[in-house]
Amino acid sequence: MPRHFNTTGPCKPEFHYMLPPIVRLPNLVRLIEQANYFVIHAPRQTGKSTAMLALAEQLTAAGKFTAVMVSAEVGQPFSQDTDKAERAILGSWRRAAEDRLPEELHPPAWPQADPGQRIQAALRAWAKASPRPLVILIDEIDALRDQALLSMLRQLRDGFPDRPKNFPQSIGLIGLRDVRDYKISNGGRDHLQTSSPFNIKVGSFTLRNFNPAEVAELYAQHTVATGQIFTPEAIQLAFDLTQGQPWLVNALAKEIVEVIAPDPATAITIEHLQIAKETLIRRKDTHLDSLAERLREERVRVILEPIMAGQELALTHDDDRDFLVDLGLLRREDQGGLVIANPIYQEILPRVLAQGAQDSLPKISPTWLTTTGELNLDALREAFMAFWLQHGEPLLNSAAYHEIAPHLVLMAFLHRVVNGGGTLEREYAIGRDRMDLCLRYGAVVLGIEIKVQRDDGRDQLARGLTQIEGYLARLGLEFGWLVIFDRRKEVLPIEQRLRSEEQRTESGRVITVIHA
Repeated sequence: MPRHFNTTGPCKPEFHYMLPPIVRLPNLVRLIEQANYFVIHAPRQTGKSTAMLALAEQLTAAGKFTAVMVSAEVGQPFSQDTDKAERAILGSWRRAAEDRLPEELHPPAWPQADPGQRIQAALRAWAKASPRPLVILIDEIDALRDQALLSMLRQLRDGFPDRPKNFPQSIGLIGLRDVRDYKISNGGRDHLQTSSPFNIKVGSFTLRNFNPAEVAELYAQHTVATGQIFTPEAIQLAFDLTQGQPWLVNALAKEIVEVIAPDPATAITIEHLQIAKETLIRRKDTHLDSLAERLREERVRVILEPIMAGQELALTHDDDRDFLVDLGLLRREDQGGLVIANPIYQEILPRVLAQGAQDSLPKISPTWLTTTGELNLDALREAFMAFWLQHGEPLLNSAAYHEIAPHLVLMAFLHRVVNGGGTLEREYAIGRDRMDLCLRYGAVVLGIEIKVQRDDGRDQLARGLTQIEGYLARLGLEFGWLVIFDRRKEVLPIEQRLRSEEQRTESGRVITVIHA
């Protein structure tokens, strides 16, 4: 079976193109040799399981440790029943050990123990019987919740002082979240908020994304295997679009070489990457869909909403910001600012949020197209204003995020426009109270600045004209739209305030200002 790009489950070198799996980890071997307990957390499909399987295999093969990766996921349905959770988990652990370790390193029969003590008793018996120090890497630990989770953590902590002869020398907890964000229902909280009851960890670590050289190295494996090349420009764009997120890097390449350009004689270009990007965004594969589901969570909304509205994050909690970084939805730039993690997420998140408004849209005739199928911007402006007059304000209630409801409704309308053969790109300017859109349809490129007039007295027209001038300069355009939504408490009826006018910036750019 030829190797291929993997987008499901751990990578296996005989089946998949893959990079050395533990290169992106901190020096865990040293931590393990020092008998430390630790946490590895990273978003889904970043290579955690692949790396942990490889690390365990490497440690065992070196002859110094009995190391194995196991999983806690089978205990998830029994989060309120410690007895059933422990039985399911220990059954899974035995199967993993028998499949992944030589026979002489298999665990003994699990000893009899009361519920709430079975994990500790099993690990104690295994550590005592093992001819080598025992290393256990527990994957999907945060699949557990509530009593089953707390019991597991307390048993691991209780056995910690007895390592390495009577308890594992080293234990790693592997999951999406750091310990403080493990889900519980206890005392009005929905997560631990602290590393206790696993305060024995030496540290929490995450897997970094691929760097540009690693993206090139991964894609070069396909070239060696098939002869099909990725142009340097395509490789760079793949990194720019994904910021090295491993699932996205693989998913783009897989879509291209298996669907868009399956002929090995076809060189992969920037155009192929752009088509693949749009396909992934429209299709919302499992990885992207699972991230989008997070948008419903309140602690996610309070961070993403101001970012997308261009507002400050002054009232948010450090833990909530770290949580979104841990999930992979946001990243910190070198200068310290928070941004959406990559351009693909930047596209898909607002599309998901606008979906309710888009599904609520009435049938709209494409009056913005000429008889030859080209985009007429004057007709598009008139169509939007007619749409907003009739449907805009009622649709605001269907938007998931109140602060950016006008933005989402406008985007829902524009998606109806670009579905005919264009694209809609977004930029967020945190702290500058704006969102920028770039609509591309055929030969037409339209830069759009969105502002919201609130009860803070700031003149959004003057600020918007200054800001869109800079945006249009970056796009190389001489014209654009500035859409100002009036969200003040005391405001004229929409029939009286809805209008458009033409303004010129200091450099002479022509701006159509729409007051909505």
